[in-house]
Amino acid sequence: MRILIFGAGALGQTVGCMLAADGHGVDMILRERYRAAIATDGLTVTGIFGEYVAAPGDIGVHTSVSPIRDGTFDYALITTKSYDTPTAASDLLTLEHQTFSAVSMQNGCGNLEILSNRFGSDRTLAARVITGFEIERPGLVRITVSADDVHIGGCIEGEIPDSASALASAIRASGLPCSTTPAIHRDLFAKLLYNSALNPLGAVLGVHYGALGDDPHARAIMNGVIGEVFAVIRAMGAHTHWETADAYEEYFYIAQIPATYHHRSSMLQDLEKGKRTEIDAFTGYVSAQGRRFGIPTPVCDTLSHMVRFLETHDI
Repeated sequence: MRILIFGAGALGQTVGCMLAADGHGVDMILRERYRAAIATDGLTVTGIFGEYVAAPGDIGVHTSVSPIRDGTFDYALITTKSYDTPTAASDLLTLEHQTFSAVSMQNGCGNLEILSNRFGSDRTLAARVITGFEIERPGLVRITVSADDVHIGGCIEGEIPDSASALASAIRASGLPCSTTPAIHRDLFAKLLYNSALNPLGAVLGVHYGALGDDPHARAIMNGVIGEVFAVIRAMGAHTHWETADAYEEYFYIAQIPATYHHRSSMLQDLEKGKRTEIDAFTGYVSAQGRRFGIPTPVCDTLSHMVRFLETHDI
């Protein structure tokens, strides 16, 4: 396969390295500091699923789509922050002779809809990823934790496109657990629950996920978030894999937090680096949908405001 990865940070570099090591043709759009290191020394992925190496020259590395020009890839994996999805779509649309399926491998909700509006639902997929990745230095990425397989699916509930099956098979064969789903929207709402409960609060308090799960005060806040997310999902006429907030909370505390106990949220890492966060794709998204449907979301509102404060103040 020929695969283009747009916005290759920790996740994109991991998937790209593993696919390239398995013999696929991979090009990446990424920041200059990563491009230079990978072009010179190659790329290594290590961690809980083993070690994978792409030698210098095994991956095409670029800082924009301009040098690529030709869009005859099998897939374009979008791994940018959610707020960059419109820009990523616009840049990819400049490629000539496009044959790729566009795949959102991002946090938050709304990305699949943006891509399907630009590329058409028959050329659009989404992936739910609840695995932790950290760039230890340019050219070296570590997979730290994983709560479940990567799930890949298409826009229509109940159907699994052939393109989703082929991509999932390639990623799985490369060494990263991956499977298809006929219900990717439900998976994305499930990830919204997980991320909204853990990411902002972990960022505000500066602690790993396990510390939140162990503390009754943090649990009370997270339960408030979970209840608001469920209320908003119902108001949207959507569904996830649990019928009630209580049912999800049981799974959340028994299965998900223990599996990612020591993980520090991506939002916390962004704040520590002085970067913009994806708060608008997590609790900010819940708040926006709450306003749209008349659902109160005071806990999500508060966490969103606190993260935005931290984004704009060096403390």
